Amino acid sequence: MKLQKIKNTWQLVKQSVAGDSEINYTEGSIGRVSMLLAIPMILEMAMESVFAVVDIFFVAGLGTAAVATVGLTEAMITLLYAVAIGLSMGTTAMVARRIGEKDNAGASLAAAQAIWLGVFVSIIVGLIGIFYAPNILMAMGADQQVLAIGVPYTRLMFGGSFTILFLFLINGIFRGAGDASLAMKALTLANCINIVLDPCLIYGYGPFPELGLTGAAVATNIGRGIGVLYGLYYICGGGGRIFLHTANMLPHLATLTSLIKISLGGIAQFLVATASWIFLVQIVSSFGSDAVAGYTIGVRIVMFTILPAWGLSNAAATLVGQNLGAGLPDRAEQSVWQIVKFNAVYMGFASLMMLLFATPLVGIFIEESVASGYAVQALWIFALG
Repeated sequence: MKLQKIKNTWQLVKQSVAGDSEINYTEGSIGRVSMLLAIPMILEMAMESVFAVVDIFFVAGLGTAAVATVGLTEAMITLLYAVAIGLSMGTTAMVARRIGEKDNAGASLAAAQAIWLGVFVSIIVGLIGIFYAPNILMAMGADQQVLAIGVPYTRLMFGGSFTILFLFLINGIFRGAGDASLAMKALTLANCINIVLDPCLIYGYGPFPELGLTGAAVATNIGRGIGVLYGLYYICGGGGRIFLHTANMLPHLATLTSLIKISLGGIAQFLVATASWIFLVQIVSSFGSDAVAGYTIGVRIVMFTILPAWGLSNAAATLVGQNLGAGLPDRAEQSVWQIVKFNAVYMGFASLMMLLFATPLVGIFIEESVASGYAVQALWIFALG
């Protein structure tokens, strides 16, 4: 009996990772369809969290000033993350609703308009970062050592912000359509490229130039950029439920307006959280680069554990959207409670692991030092929260 359950679970995992755009998430066992969506979304967010951990792992070898630069830049880029996540949530909701209504053309139109919004936002953010990188770092309380090495990194991260925004948006489109495995594969591809390029471009291995901290930004942008191209290949190829073509890529004011209205709540929610984080980083920076480096490492480890939980919440958003579109509000509510149970168990386990193993976890990234002490303290506090 137990062996059969294990086999059934393994088959479910394989099916969810392989992906099937024809699965109807408004029918059948809620537990089963929740897992079919949740598994690839958890893996997708795990890949996003690996991005955060890999960069800081290799950058840590350059010293605390380099780690502090990453932390200060990341704090400001979270403003873009807030917009990207909010737009992605709105896109997922609108696409899922249209899919639930069996309106694939409407879902494709919503996806196309989301791309337009992404273009607009990324141009603004990119230009601000390119021209005002030193001002951004100074506003965050960077010292002269951080300013000396950090400006090129900050310019590249802001200049390449379109890769962040488009990866979030395209994966939001996939999630809304129920093609969660494609979102997972896009981030896996981007992550693998980043893992290979990071040490090569930072330390100059093989034929690659030694770019130091700048190399981390170049590797991240290349990896994310290829992930974006992978996603565009699928949504422009017409193989799934979403198909972008010339007609639906024209600006559609009614759809754009609806998408912005739906996204504003999510954007506002994450902007509030982001503003508080920026404020905290500014306070931490007043204690020097060691404090910023320790805090940054602690945050990256926490992100590694939290992002898979976001994957579960993304699964809930898709299930709610598709079931509401199909006129099944009770099933939508039941789906949410199913995901809540999964998430509560996962986050409880993750918090316990951070409390028990904070010191060895920090030791993976940085040797015992003042910065590592700050990182351990940060992890304990995060875990209790």
